Amino acid sequence: MTTLDALARPTGAFAMVAMDQRESLRHMFDQAGHGRPADEVLIDFKVAVAETLGPHASAFLADRTYGFDEVRAALAEPTGLILAVDALDQVDGGPVGDTDIDDEALSGIPDQVDALKLLLIWRRDTRREERVRLAARFIEEARSRGVLSVLEPVVRAAPGEQGFDADAAIREAARELSALRPDLYKAQVPLAGSGDEKDQRLASAALNECMLGPWVVLSQGVERERFADAVRAACIEGASGFLAGRALWSDVVGEKDLRGELRRRSVDRLKALGDIVDEHARPWRESASGPGYAGGDGGSA
Repeated sequence: MTTLDALARPTGAFAMVAMDQRESLRHMFDQAGHGRPADEVLIDFKVAVAETLGPHASAFLADRTYGFDEVRAALAEPTGLILAVDALDQVDGGPVGDTDIDDEALSGIPDQVDALKLLLIWRRDTRREERVRLAARFIEEARSRGVLSVLEPVVRAAPGEQGFDADAAIREAARELSALRPDLYKAQVPLAGSGDEKDQRLASAALNECMLGPWVVLSQGVERERFADAVRAACIEGASGFLAGRALWSDVVGEKDLRGELRRRSVDRLKALGDIVDEHARPWRESASGPGYAGGDGGSA
């Protein structure tokens, strides 16, 4: 039976690396002044991150579009493997507008995959209930295949919505979607990592109150220098760790000595974050033992 131990450190905390960016990664190269890279450049970047950071990560998130087989081969046990199965509706250079399940990705999941991940754009619009059904379908699709489900809601204002409060939306989404019992819930950092420790802990505690089951934070939208403090605050208040990409490797995009810069910059960041979650994170089994929680102890149950 697959459990979240497949993605966790021995402490029961998560220190996971996200490398499932697709066109957004190509745009990052462009923003860094390196032009629009060919697919081969994206694949090499992903493989380099897997080779260099994989040994220090409890799990690694990859997409099937760019170099999945190469990334998988670059990872050594016991690093867990998460496959993104989200089909992205994304304008070139812009944010993801909406998502769906990539049914082709579901049709042939490699044996080495421990979990599936779905990015879900959450809005208070006419498609809100449809997206809840999509999330529920994703969780069931993972369970029926004997793998874990990692649900990643990202909140956005609906067209014409006035006075949008992102943190209130993050909590509202958590109440609505964690109730579906994904094995692991991937949440945006409260306050986008701003404020002092007290602010971060209060906001993280408020988010924790909305969760049913284990949760981790992502790094998108958080300044790289603030991410470690945000992870610490979230973990002290109930999170079980992180699944992050940009906070670890965004500043090495386009570097000529890519693997060298990853070793010099990114490895130490990941190790430091691992120490934080080992010390402060709530072990996933403690969250999974909460009232009514049906996931975590086996997406294949």
